[in-house]
Amino acid sequence: MDMYHKNMGKEKRESLELAEASRESEWNYPSFARDIFHGRLSWNLIHPFPQQTEADKKIGSDYQEKLKVFLEAHLNPDDVDKTCEIPYEVIKGLADLGAFAMKIKPEYDGLGLSQVNYNRAIHLIASYCGSTAVLLSAHQSIGVPTPLSLFGTDEQKKKYLPRFRKGAISGFALTEAGAGSDPRNMKTTATPTEDGKHYLINGEKLWITNGNMANVLIVMAHTPPKISTEGGSVSGREKGKEKKQITAFIVETNTPGFEVSYRCSFMGLHGVKLGLLRFNNVKVPKENILSGEGQGLKIAFITLNTGRLTVPAAVTGMSKWCLSVARAWSKERKQWGLPIGEHEAVATKLAAMAANTFAMDAVTWLSSHMADQKKLDIRLEAAMAKMFCAETSWKLIDDTLQIRGGRGYETGPSLKGRGEPGYPVERMFRDARINLIIEGTSQIMRLFVAREALDLHLKRMMPILNPRIPLLRRMGMAISVGIYYFFWYIKLWLPTCAEKEAAGLPALLKKHLHFVKAGSKRLARNLFFNMVIFQQHFEAKQNSLSRFVDIGTDLFVMSAVCSYAASMGNEKEALKEGSPVALADLFCQQAKARIQRNFNDVYANQDAQGNSIAKKILSGGYEWLENEIIKTPDK
Repeated sequence: MDMYHKNMGKEKRESLELAEASRESEWNYPSFARDIFHGRLSWNLIHPFPQQTEADKKIGSDYQEKLKVFLEAHLNPDDVDKTCEIPYEVIKGLADLGAFAMKIKPEYDGLGLSQVNYNRAIHLIASYCGSTAVLLSAHQSIGVPTPLSLFGTDEQKKKYLPRFRKGAISGFALTEAGAGSDPRNMKTTATPTEDGKHYLINGEKLWITNGNMANVLIVMAHTPPKISTEGGSVSGREKGKEKKQITAFIVETNTPGFEVSYRCSFMGLHGVKLGLLRFNNVKVPKENILSGEGQGLKIAFITLNTGRLTVPAAVTGMSKWCLSVARAWSKERKQWGLPIGEHEAVATKLAAMAANTFAMDAVTWLSSHMADQKKLDIRLEAAMAKMFCAETSWKLIDDTLQIRGGRGYETGPSLKGRGEPGYPVERMFRDARINLIIEGTSQIMRLFVAREALDLHLKRMMPILNPRIPLLRRMGMAISVGIYYFFWYIKLWLPTCAEKEAAGLPALLKKHLHFVKAGSKRLARNLFFNMVIFQQHFEAKQNSLSRFVDIGTDLFVMSAVCSYAASMGNEKEALKEGSPVALADLFCQQAKARIQRNFNDVYANQDAQGNSIAKKILSGGYEWLENEIIKTPDK
């Protein structure tokens, strides 16, 4: 076992090895976000800002209009929230519109929408009914259609994909009560039958979106372990060591032994059906394995790369709706002789809401176009887009509720009942909170981004620390790597000039691109410095890693915003009412302040003190603080 893992506990080491063995290990395409962490501004990868062709744009606009007309005529989101049901007639109508086959190729009877048009559809639906948006996105973004399209055999595709055009619903069954972000703890097993033609699946899955109503599922289960035939300096796997196998199965829910045993109730998204699924000797043909034994987590990681892009589209749609409500109310509501929007406290919120919505728009459509182009590795961009948009949208929706005051806290039906417009801000608030959790919590997203951002450094350095490599060879590698980093690190201190990249940008935005280029060098220097100082202990410095990730994310979003604004207007428009350049400028100014705070906090923080107190809390040292309350019984 190499030095990177030798001081870890057994469980932690095994979890890391499993994750490392399943992640995409190669970077076969460029990545704008990865380059940011290494001190490079690869401006040509995102500028000029990609645009839809007129033909593809018309396809998306026409489909949006069909969805809009249908939903407004047949779906009442307040009723969905109250009854906890999306009516069957609505689901059937959506199926008739091909909404369960939006991303499936026409050869399998799908609509064949581009990622941009698919996200435009989800963007629209989410602004109206969160439950319906989740029903469709969980089915298509991470449910059966995407992994099957990416990894399925021709026979599997022909058998299952056409069903979704007819309205079959799917889900992705990975999470268990004791296995969320750490799949090593998964208990569900798939045991081969004696004849080797089938597998018997046993176990439970929890919180599987659409699971309670799905016709077909992707189910992750442990298949019998194998002996590793290769070693890896970064993954820590040793040749000859038993290797866990997590395998993906296509499971039809009408198979004997499958049971929906419980429907969970949640804070929001009341129309979404998910709960506890049980598998009792569910017999699945060997032909239903997706991409081979042991490929389950790799399938999950790759599927999530594009699957996460639905979240930015959805929350941006929700945010635009909130902005429209906040704007209207800020003009209508008067306090102390003025509309509340003209009071500085509210005006500042409105301006930030508009700038942040513009930034979410930029990141959503940039990453969506990247997915369609298939010329870039977007694992970092997708994760950062999900994280940034989910967190920014949550703050925006919270501000909308605050601006609406009591009317924000009151339900839409109650407002209607007493004769006021029934803006369902309260429902939107409840529906939105889950976005910081699904498709990877904000904490997990930061650790994921940090790991991928450090990947090139680890690949260069870890072989030097690998005792299985002869000492002389390691010494030679150390010299070579040392020379590389000497010149690389010197370049990071050289004066920065972004004149070439900023050519053609409005004047207000040029300074921000200069900042991004200089900021990426500063980020790379500090990240590398901390990596060298803390070495194998760096992965435990989660707060510092998160600060670096937040810096990189803000630099990425600033870049997207500048490119997006430049594609929408020129320098003269900066002085016009409603200029996108002005929104971009405000967002970048605010992002700069956050970046500076995060750089400062890397070296001046209360992390050690907080960790010390947390240990005392966990050991009961501060139990005295929980006095004079009524505790909820454990059972």
